[in-house]
Amino acid sequence: MEGLSLIVALLAIAVLGVVAFRLVHLPPILGYLTVGVAIGPHAFGLFHDSEATAHLAEFGIVFLMFTIGLEFSLPKLKSMRRVVLGLGGAQVGGTMAVMVLVGLALNWFLPADLQMGWQSWLVLGGVLAMSSTAIVMKTLTERLELDTAHGRNIFGILLFQDLAVVPLLILIPALAQTGDSLAWLLGLGLLKAAVVLALLLGLGQKPMHAWLTLVAKRRSQELFMLNLFLMTLGFALLTEVAGLSLALGAFVAGMLISETEFKLQVEEDILPFKDILLGFFFVTMGMLLDLGVVFAHPLAVLLILFVLVLGKFVIITTLTYVFGSNSAVSLRTGIAVAQTGEFGLVLLSLALQNKMLNDAIGQWVLAAVLISMFLTPFMLAHADRLVLRFTRSEWLIQSLQLTTLASHTIEAKDHVIIAGFGRSGNDLGKLLGGQAIAYMGIDSNPESVQKGILQGHDVVYGDITRKDSLLAAGAVRARALVITYVDPRIALHVLHHMKSINPSLPVIVRTLDDTYLEQLQAAGAVAVVPEILEGSLVLATQTMMTAGMSPPDVLNFVAEQRRGRYDLLREHFESDDPFGASSSTPETVLASAPTRRAPPQQTQSLDVVLRDESLWTDQAFETLPLTAWRVSVTAIVRAGVSMPIDDDLALLEHDVLTFTGSTIDVEHAKQALNGEV
Repeated sequence: MEGLSLIVALLAIAVLGVVAFRLVHLPPILGYLTVGVAIGPHAFGLFHDSEATAHLAEFGIVFLMFTIGLEFSLPKLKSMRRVVLGLGGAQVGGTMAVMVLVGLALNWFLPADLQMGWQSWLVLGGVLAMSSTAIVMKTLTERLELDTAHGRNIFGILLFQDLAVVPLLILIPALAQTGDSLAWLLGLGLLKAAVVLALLLGLGQKPMHAWLTLVAKRRSQELFMLNLFLMTLGFALLTEVAGLSLALGAFVAGMLISETEFKLQVEEDILPFKDILLGFFFVTMGMLLDLGVVFAHPLAVLLILFVLVLGKFVIITTLTYVFGSNSAVSLRTGIAVAQTGEFGLVLLSLALQNKMLNDAIGQWVLAAVLISMFLTPFMLAHADRLVLRFTRSEWLIQSLQLTTLASHTIEAKDHVIIAGFGRSGNDLGKLLGGQAIAYMGIDSNPESVQKGILQGHDVVYGDITRKDSLLAAGAVRARALVITYVDPRIALHVLHHMKSINPSLPVIVRTLDDTYLEQLQAAGAVAVVPEILEGSLVLATQTMMTAGMSPPDVLNFVAEQRRGRYDLLREHFESDDPFGASSSTPETVLASAPTRRAPPQQTQSLDVVLRDESLWTDQAFETLPLTAWRVSVTAIVRAGVSMPIDDDLALLEHDVLTFTGSTIDVEHAKQALNGEV
């Protein structure tokens, strides 16, 4: 009962801590660490024994390595081999080598009780070489920097660090042995690891696929989840029996599953458990920190922190520059990964268990690691300011980008700006080009830009979230702006700038769902296209046509759904907000072309001739979806004679209908009447 009470109390405190950190927009990892420090035996002493949570914490590492294995694939590694194996390998190896040299030099000045052998300094170098994948990747995602040059460098370095953990988990127990048996034990450990990995990876692929297929055919979610736990913990047990680490077996299990078609389902099912158990690990890491030792030697902690952050920054910045990046990219890369992260804590915990580090040094390093993780969000937030202050060429680079963009669009007028030239932007460009509508694609990913140019698209490199990029793209002279990024924060950023640049420019936004619908509308979007809901309507359209409904009835139905029936869909399929904003149901959903909300405009009337190919030819007047089009018909003229407007009036070819409404709505109704949209 005591164990259960401990876990419940720990969960309650962890929830409160994470909520507090999320309120100030800090990663939950920092909340877990803070909770651990606060409740640990060396602080407030709320929990004097963490043994009840030790196994849960170990499971957290097991499932973390399992998810790393799921993400690992040889094709992905091959495509990024220069950054991952080159830059990442140089960073990890360089940091460990420097630490050994510095450590051996420090032995001349340290007291006898603090001196350590090269093995301990090598392990400490491995600890400090790691960076926080969770904190850095989350921050880069929020700042929309994953597709930038420094973002790709950072991702490559972090990926290699994740992979380097595996051999280090094998290396540390072997290095813990002393005497003449070190080489023998190290060789034996590597041999066992090679044999186990060869057997599991070589012989386990086909049985794994066959077994997963068999389980999946049972169509039981419960059975599938139980099987995931069995395989993860079973492989972990096999490697532990072989004298290796639990985490290594979990990593192998993830690698085997990553090559099957069940990978995505497994990732979705295992994620909640991984995050919860990993939270316990960070709490237990925080509980290890002895604040008394830290406060007794604050200068030692600060010195280690200074050497850690500054040393890694110098090493990574230098290596990134050597591998061909400019100074600004190199500085940003160095700033982002200058801390130590969760895998560093894993290695540190293992090193302390194997008595590889002096207890006092272990506490100082643990404190420096935790502080560096706390500093990471703030370092990344001020990275741009630091880079621009110390790198004059960055101003020149940004100016060159803007000049190139402006020169490309200087004569452009009444064009459509496509922000984001991935798959959706590429397809949109083809459709607009087919209708002889001028467009300009902008993307911050050089690969997308190059691909678009090779396919004959008018696309340039630029950051659409910057106000000067929008001006250079000719937003003042454009006909419309289409934002194809599914991340609504990009759209909100752009819409904010458009209020001061060209508030009358129609902005169309693509989203995954309608979570941010009201915010986007309030920010000035004239149309919001939620892909999931639009897909449901297209599916319904095809089904109704197949079932025998007439095309006018189907189109009328769809128009009415777009106007007011999205609410029904949202009631049944309301998604969780991945960005932390609350979801609410709008009265009117703006999606695709048929429904728009624009700034107030003057009412105008337009005479439209009904064509023979129109779906409403020979149909009753009442079938026209005038409400959805947001227009009214004030007159119907047939062969020069004004006809009475009646619901039962049959519309004929060459009838002239007078539409009244806003400029945008009238123009749209004209196109919709004759099947142009």
